Amino acid sequence: MKIYRRVAIALAIVGPAAIAAAQSVRFPEKPVTFIVPFAAGSATDQLARALGVAFTEKTGQAVIVDNRGGAGGLIAAQAAARAAADGYTVLITTNTTQVANPYLYHKLPYDPVADFAPLTALGRGGQVLVVPAASPYNSVADVVAKARSQPGKLSYGAGNSSSRIAGEMLKQLSQTDILYVPYKSNPQALTDLLGGQIDLMVIDTVTGMPQIESGKLRALGASTQRRLNVLPKVPTLDEAGVKGYDIGYWFAAYAPAKTSTVVTARLRQLLVDAVHSPHAKAFFDNTGIDPWTTTSEELVWFQAVEARKWSKVIKAANIEPE
Repeated sequence: MKIYRRVAIALAIVGPAAIAAAQSVRFPEKPVTFIVPFAAGSATDQLARALGVAFTEKTGQAVIVDNRGGAGGLIAAQAAARAAADGYTVLITTNTTQVANPYLYHKLPYDPVADFAPLTALGRGGQVLVVPAASPYNSVADVVAKARSQPGKLSYGAGNSSSRIAGEMLKQLSQTDILYVPYKSNPQALTDLLGGQIDLMVIDTVTGMPQIESGKLRALGASTQRRLNVLPKVPTLDEAGVKGYDIGYWFAAYAPAKTSTVVTARLRQLLVDAVHSPHAKAFFDNTGIDPWTTTSEELVWFQAVEARKWSKVIKAANIEPE
């Protein structure tokens, strides 16, 4: 992780001067593009659009949300990495492109560290272990007991890296064998879960909450160390007996690597302000995702820690890179 240390040191050296200069810089002077690695309507897209409204109100410049879904975020991340380093292109992304993909693909068309200038984290959320309302499993203990008594009998679905790794972590920490069923997206997996084709999912709150609130899904355990604000009565998986379980998903913003420190400092402040705007608050309140901002240095270190955690789970699961 030497590259993370080099980036953090450089940021620490130039940070104060860049922040001071950013207070007087005239930026932006034209529309800014937010590249999003997922389709319109996704949580990342919703967040990018909420931030864009606040960004425009503050600067008077339009924000263009450019959805480049597909290939696990590779297309969008590559496009952002190759964009002009002038501050007018920002990657609004998640842990998928920045920490999971290096361990899920043999060859990436971008470097998640060297190709980007970290700006700030934007938010983080938890996932929840769910089963259909008609399921015989009423607790995490029920699921674990069944999986142990009949290895490979239960199945879980996942349509993104966060749900996949969350499912594998459940298997590893509970010492169970649960069959993984791949999907192109979590909504597709959710359809089969409701239809009884699979037994369970560890799903993000954005996708899962409507079905939980309608009574179609039963929430058994939260994936984070703290209970989720939107599901305060649901124990964490750690509380429910899967000790050490702690995994979530997060959003962050990055500029192309060679963007000047004056511009990145200005971009960071605009994004931090946007996260704490009424427009973003509505998004966070409706999705159960927590607003969360960082310094550029803090994002570097957090990304490195997350990369180690995710790589450990992926390697233990013997997931072969594509």
